[in-house]
Amino acid sequence: MKVTLQDGQSLDIQQENIEALQQLFPELVRDGKVNFDVFRHVFGDLGVLEEGEEKFGLNWHGKKKARQNAFTPSLGTLLPCPEESVDWDTTQNLFIEGDNLEVLKLLQKSYANKVKMIYIDPPYNTGNDFVYKDNYVASLDSYLYYTDQKDDEGNKLISKQESDGRLHTKWLSMMYSRLLLSKNLLKSDGLIFISINDIEVAHLKMLCNEIFGQENFIANFVWKSRQNKDNRTINGASIDHEYVLCYGNKIRGENRNLSQYSNPDDDERGDWTSANMVGIATAERRPNLHYDLIDPETNINYGCPTMGWRYDRKSIAKLIEEKRILWPTNPDGRPRRKAFLNELESEFTGFSSLIGQDIYTRHGTADIMDLFGERVFDFPKPVDLLTKLIEQGTKDGDIVLDFFAGSGTTAHAVWRQMLSDNKKRRFILVQLPEYLNALNLEQKSARLFCEKNQLVPRISELTKARLKLAIEKEFKEVGRFDFGFKVLKLDKSNIQPWNVHTDDLENTLDLNEDHLIEGRTELDVLYELLLKRGIDLATPIEKREINSKTLYSIGYGAVFACLDDSILASDLDVITSAIIEWHKELAPSNDTHIFFKDSAFQDDVVKTNLAAILEQNGLKHVRSL
Repeated sequence: MKVTLQDGQSLDIQQENIEALQQLFPELVRDGKVNFDVFRHVFGDLGVLEEGEEKFGLNWHGKKKARQNAFTPSLGTLLPCPEESVDWDTTQNLFIEGDNLEVLKLLQKSYANKVKMIYIDPPYNTGNDFVYKDNYVASLDSYLYYTDQKDDEGNKLISKQESDGRLHTKWLSMMYSRLLLSKNLLKSDGLIFISINDIEVAHLKMLCNEIFGQENFIANFVWKSRQNKDNRTINGASIDHEYVLCYGNKIRGENRNLSQYSNPDDDERGDWTSANMVGIATAERRPNLHYDLIDPETNINYGCPTMGWRYDRKSIAKLIEEKRILWPTNPDGRPRRKAFLNELESEFTGFSSLIGQDIYTRHGTADIMDLFGERVFDFPKPVDLLTKLIEQGTKDGDIVLDFFAGSGTTAHAVWRQMLSDNKKRRFILVQLPEYLNALNLEQKSARLFCEKNQLVPRISELTKARLKLAIEKEFKEVGRFDFGFKVLKLDKSNIQPWNVHTDDLENTLDLNEDHLIEGRTELDVLYELLLKRGIDLATPIEKREINSKTLYSIGYGAVFACLDDSILASDLDVITSAIIEWHKELAPSNDTHIFFKDSAFQDDVVKTNLAAILEQNGLKHVRSL
């Protein structure tokens, strides 16, 4: 047995990429490294871009570091907080407090290719310095520092007005690393929607073209966010809109208006509607579509429209034969075609790139006022705007991810859309526990709310409060869906790092005898096992008491764990028998992993015997922490 949590590291994406390359081209990888000389021989000069060679694309100082930062494994974990959650035991929704870069790294195994839709409303880089000061050496330490969990001088984090808040490079680096990681989580038919304004929309589109592929660009939706003109404008223009960039394969489309279909003539082919037959091409472009159309029964000549007809003579002859032409009695009229309802290829039509008509920012503020009775968030997105996007991007059972959760509108919209179309969905929200700025007058109501409700004055506390208020006021009486959420918080791994002090090796060995951080609970460790084994964080965890020890089953037997502090020789038969029987009940694959605390075993003999007994019964993956 051995320690398996890589000293608490998350998935090493770079190593995964190298292993994937090795599967395709084994000759390219030697001793875990890519041989670029061989690479050139395999792919030729066409496969290699020379250093410094001019190329089209978006580049900025810090781009390489941002990419490296995305692929640097996290040393963090997510600690479960049942006491702050709603319906902890049953809900599949997640609310995660922490820096979204670190959280996205930690979600790589459990949610790779599982998220159907991502919606984010990132900082717009408007001059208020955003609180994502990525440290490319130790980003988790940076996060702990900037959330007041680690501060040598006792200073609390606030959003400051800084001149470098307008720098495109800092914003691009912040977005680049996070979007790179988010792409890995999307399903093959997944979609990402990103709200943005004029300041960064051009850069963001180029960034998304690089990450998600220009061929996967769907639309740059325009939302008229302001109802009335801004008379405070400096340059005379009132900016009344925002954008929502969308990348993916395909959105659903708008519901067709089927009320126009009927069957007034009792046509045996069913309901139909009148469809236009006028073409869209000039005679120079499509001469075969320009001809006089004559009713063969009345000999009325309806002539030829300026842009011709939509069908050639052969197709028109077939329509006439099938009695699908609606002939006007007036020669000046236009013949039309019977379009039958049962011939529609889809029940949906195009979704307009102008979204959210008659939905404005003030409606988002009204959503908050209805819940809190006061304005505790600045410019939240309206729930009804996001329900439209969720309707376009998801189906029954899909996961929606928002790693800039802010006011929590995405979760609220997921719940409301479930009621609207009767389809289940799940969400994962990530929000930095940023402190409210005591100097910001616009956040006064938010600070007073936190004080009145004995909450730490952080954005994430307000987000959780919003979700709980929405449940209480809007969804409490609805029993058929999941209106709860698990709270998890980013922190350092439960696994102690191996710190060797060469001048005092004896004490070093004593210090590292217990690999788990003091004060962490069994539930904390179990959730790190979920992350590192790539199991959904909403997976049920069952437990049984065996001989005064607790045995856990995670993911219906995908993982078993016994984290007791003491396992003696006398415990072997009881523990192994219980695991073997429980494994048979659940009947998972033989890839089941079983974990114990390394320091719990009475001695190495007990540890070896336990592993041998389990292996004899087909359970070969026995590990110690």
